[in-house]
Amino acid sequence: MKLQKQLQTGLSAGLSASLTATALFLGLSGSAGALAISSAETPKQSVDSKNLALRLTQLEALLAEHWEYGLRHNPEYASMLGDKRFNDQLHAFSQASIDADHKASREFLKRFKAIDSRGFSVQEKLNKDLMVRQLQEESEGEKFKSWEMPVFQNSGLHLDLPELVGMLSFSSVKDYDDYIARLKQVPRLFDQTMLQMRKGMHDKIMPPAFLLPKIAKQCDSLVALGLDDSPFAKPVKQFPEGFSEVDQKRLRAAVLDAVKNQVLPSYQKFAKFVAQEYAPLGRKDVGLWSLPSGEARYRYQAKTQTTTNKTPEEIHQIGLKEVARIEAQMLETAKKIGFADLKSFNASLEKNSAVHPKSRQEILDLYNKYTDQMYTKIPQLFGRLPKAKVTIMQVEEYREKEAPGASYNEGAPDGSRPGHVMVNTGDFENRLTLSIESTALHEGVPGHHMQISIAQELEGIPIFRRQGGNNAYVEGWALYSERLGEELGFYQDPYSYYGHLQDEMLRAIRLVVDTGLHYKKWSRQQVVDFFRDHSGIEEVEIQSETDRYIVWPGQALGYKMGQLKILELRDYATKSLGAKFDIRAFHDEILGAGALPLDILETRIHSWVAAQK
Repeated sequence: MKLQKQLQTGLSAGLSASLTATALFLGLSGSAGALAISSAETPKQSVDSKNLALRLTQLEALLAEHWEYGLRHNPEYASMLGDKRFNDQLHAFSQASIDADHKASREFLKRFKAIDSRGFSVQEKLNKDLMVRQLQEESEGEKFKSWEMPVFQNSGLHLDLPELVGMLSFSSVKDYDDYIARLKQVPRLFDQTMLQMRKGMHDKIMPPAFLLPKIAKQCDSLVALGLDDSPFAKPVKQFPEGFSEVDQKRLRAAVLDAVKNQVLPSYQKFAKFVAQEYAPLGRKDVGLWSLPSGEARYRYQAKTQTTTNKTPEEIHQIGLKEVARIEAQMLETAKKIGFADLKSFNASLEKNSAVHPKSRQEILDLYNKYTDQMYTKIPQLFGRLPKAKVTIMQVEEYREKEAPGASYNEGAPDGSRPGHVMVNTGDFENRLTLSIESTALHEGVPGHHMQISIAQELEGIPIFRRQGGNNAYVEGWALYSERLGEELGFYQDPYSYYGHLQDEMLRAIRLVVDTGLHYKKWSRQQVVDFFRDHSGIEEVEIQSETDRYIVWPGQALGYKMGQLKILELRDYATKSLGAKFDIRAFHDEILGAGALPLDILETRIHSWVAAQK
């Protein structure tokens, strides 16, 4: 879920940190404690019905205006949603445009606050309160100037532009002409990005130095692909039926000319800037604490990414407790397989050819197998199912080294582009098959694909809630979904079950090492050592995961914190309702209002339980 994740974390997954200023308007955030939102209806008052209708219309119009502003100022995201009105544009990343967005955000906040919500229904009041909450959070985050650090080894303009190409629809001549216009704006956007990065250099808002050469290498690798194999040239490899020879010739020539003379030189210029000017000034320490206002930065990240008010220390302790619990389960499983301890079991995996894929295709085949298997079972757990099925795709080879094992990219709401799981098949000989079954459930069904697709299809709530994402809810649900496979009788292979436990262990470790890095001032090696001591995750994953936490502080906390909250709510509903508890109805209620902050989700489920009684 890379592109959306980047947007919702203000960094991905997400189009990346370079879009922070405009992405803030897309309803992709939320924090706990900003507002007290009641689960009960507003008390009856002598509210004039005509005045009430006017205020509701005012709220609806303002929500639509805010959403429209976001699409206009983030045309790439509009394109991802299937809205082609701005397909000939790339977003502006000048300081003037960033400042204008902040000013607009503050003005929207004043206008939303001014709407009197007396007499509103629960959902109508929630629409206003969630938006106010979001805008307040955005205002709070301005002081950290995150737009001055917009590029990392796993996200940023240099990676997001080619990925965007694969998410665009090319069905008409105008689509190609718009694309050509977009390609010609690439030099401008790279120049604006470099300007912001130079400001970050001045303000000492910099990524760690050791990661920055990777960015330059990624750009050089893309250029080295050449014109014919460039991902930017892919749309002219094959045209839709019905295009005339004249149009095909003109469009192919124009696209290739723009790639050759606009795009590739921009990548070369950016690679040189990063290698020679930017990387030498990268920060020495890896933790967010080493940046200006570092402690406050991380507390802000922890709050927004978990939508709780738990301190970094509390989160760290929860992680240690979960690591110990899961480690005991892993040991029990290893003993059943025939090993006395986890160290010997994990060491055996490297030499066990049965748990190593033999080809790239085998990895893809396994993802498809486990996805198809789940589709036959999900009616047992859900009343509402998404209309579109998920597609399994392979990560492009030029970005394999820094890409995660798998990630989800949402489909277009109009169905023009299906949701798809991007699977990393690179270095397959050194990967393990243990976690593929649980990862397939996490990224596809019943995880990200089901949750996001159902949210897009919801009726009666505004689009910012249908398209929005709260990290702890979205990732918490996906992690919770892995456990549903166990309840359905999956993970029959003991190695696959061990992989399932190991995946949950990964999320528990994240609570420990993320807070370790950015709060307790751990070194990178301490994180790597903790991984090695408490998991059998392959070394390539340990290294990439560690670097991910370094540049996406707080995001990794959402998985476990969200899963634990959903499990807590399920336990509450089960005990409260007894024989009346219906797992299908519970899941439909969890997924029935979009991606909510965890405290609001708790209020929703408690109200639902009360209604069931």
